[in-house]
Amino acid sequence: MIGIDAAGLVIPHLARQMISLHAQRTDVATHLESMLETHPLYSVLTSMPGVAVRTAAIIIAETSGKTFASATALSSYAGLAPTTQQSGTSIKSERVIHSGNKCLKRALFLSAFAPIRFHPVSQAYYDQKRDQDKRHDQAVIAFVHRSLTVLFTMIRDRFIYGVPAVEAA
Repeated sequence: MIGIDAAGLVIPHLARQMISLHAQRTDVATHLESMLETHPLYSVLTSMPGVAVRTAAIIIAETSGKTFASATALSSYAGLAPTTQQSGTSIKSERVIHSGNKCLKRALFLSAFAPIRFHPVSQAYYDQKRDQDKRHDQAVIAFVHRSLTVLFTMIRDRFIYGVPAVEAA
């Protein structure tokens, strides 16, 4: 009987705390989104299919203060550049390295699933990789690497996805 009474006291208290935490989380997310909307790269990043507020925030946070000479350098930083596994004269395979910025890599990987399903150009690229006998995860990683290359160019030239650079300026 004591356990039931204790549960009757504790559960409502925990429910009030959970509601309070949810409200705080919503306030922080709203504040972060309003801060992000003022960033100069926000409209460039969110124009890319699959990149929404959270992914844009992670890209900005993980790459701010860093300069990349090329898309390959950015891909390598994110851990998405393919590397050749080689010993002497034998080349074993090309694979994606397990190092790199895991937060950025995960955000880009997860943001790839929507365009692969709903964006025709992305679907075509994914299907092309699958037709080349790539496994699903290999095709997704190839798509993410390609998307990151496009994002690098968009950031460097400050143009919106799907709009020619001449019109965007």
